[in-house]
Amino acid sequence: MSTEDVRAYLNNWNRGPDVVELDASTATVELAANALGVIPARIAKSIALKIAGKGIAVIVVAGDVKLDNKKFRGVFSTKPRMLSSEEALEFTGHAVGGVCPFALPPEVEVYLDKSLERFQTIFPACGSSNSMIELTPPELEEYSKSKGWVDVCAEAKIKNGTD
Repeated sequence: MSTEDVRAYLNNWNRGPDVVELDASTATVELAANALGVIPARIAKSIALKIAGKGIAVIVVAGDVKLDNKKFRGVFSTKPRMLSSEEALEFTGHAVGGVCPFALPPEVEVYLDKSLERFQTIFPACGSSNSMIELTPPELEEYSKSKGWVDVCAEAKIKNGTD
């Protein structure tokens, strides 16, 4: 998939024109926050996972948190397994750095972590390592066709200035 595929998908809500493509990379939380001039927490990172018994899922979380295995197991009754770069592209259609909750194959489920709810707007990727859109949490929920809100993250511990 590409940014154009995501733009076409978001046109279902007349939001395709709002997808921004930047000259700078937005492939990581830090790069995206710097490119946009926002705090890293407002970057909505999409984590592609294999969930035993459920298949492939994308969990969208705030940029300043990480998955908490205990919380995750409490919600999904299994430990999360991150997809490799090759698997992420194969199963979601998006390459790492551009994985997003839009224009996914129908069998890929999307969940939104409660860590996003504290912001008026957040910035998820749009299919490439230099694209994004500014959305409210309710818009993200609608456009991603989310299966719901979950609480599966914990505050990231800062080590040497990075998480």
